[in-house]
Amino acid sequence: MIAPIYSVCATSPAVMAILGGDDVRLYPFGENTDDVIYPYAVWQNIGGLPAMFLGNRPDVDSFSIQIDVYADTPVQVLAVAKALRDAIEPHAYITRWGNQDRDPDTKRYHYSFDVDWIVKR
Repeated sequence: MIAPIYSVCATSPAVMAILGGDDVRLYPFGENTDDVIYPYAVWQNIGGLPAMFLGNRPDVDSFSIQIDVYADTPVQVLAVAKALRDAIEPHAYITRWGNQDRDPDTKRYHYSFDVDWIVKR
């Protein structure tokens, strides 16, 4: 009961080129390792609902997902966000562009955006 964000992004040549390697560096929130390679992105569910029908089971679920991108430079963080956006938009809707900031401890750049995704069961 999650949106297919990883499988969609892992089939994108642009995402693979910038986040690729043996695996795409797109992690469920909290699953990235301490020795992560930059750039990378994490995602988490921030909301969603099953469809509600009277008389029969729903055939879709909706998810709201937050995606956070981390990189060494502002140019790199925006390139990752653009590649993810382009991979996701044929399947879901971008609903928020978040703040661009820099972590005061790691000095890495961060960009956040939200996606609403309707998934057939």
